[in-house]
Amino acid sequence: MRYLVMVQGTQADYDAMAGRPTAHAPSWTQVQLKAMYLYMNAINDELAESGELVEARGLAEPARTRLVARGEGGETVITDAPYAETEPLPTGYWVLDCASLERVTEIAERVTRCPGPESLAEHPVVIRPLMESLDDVGAGTDPTRPGD
Repeated sequence: MRYLVMVQGTQADYDAMAGRPTAHAPSWTQVQLKAMYLYMNAINDELAESGELVEARGLAEPARTRLVARGEGGETVITDAPYAETEPLPTGYWVLDCASLERVTEIAERVTRCPGPESLAEHPVVIRPLMESLDDVGAGTDPTRPGD
């Protein structure tokens, strides 16, 4: 089954990696940045070798985000950089083809151990199965149970 695995982070994290520490994120050194990239590249290499890696990308910082939505009366509302400095958003993702949820969870757990500054805030890694057919709609819910 294919899964979308997303690393979470904030604008403050991007600022800190660029050498601009904030009250929410310590500044990264070049050595720490290199260690982070080496760690993530090693995971990517292993996933490519095992045949589980479909795609992996880092995402630009939240400050470069544009939100397009419908406002009152149906007009389009466009907002640049609509997210707060500390609001967690996806910072990168993998599309993985794994044999089980347990396997993809094992990979996500490794990602959480990525090196960084000592007081780096921890953000979760989100795993979402990719829908492969209309049969996947509602597959995780039980219509006979309230709240599902």
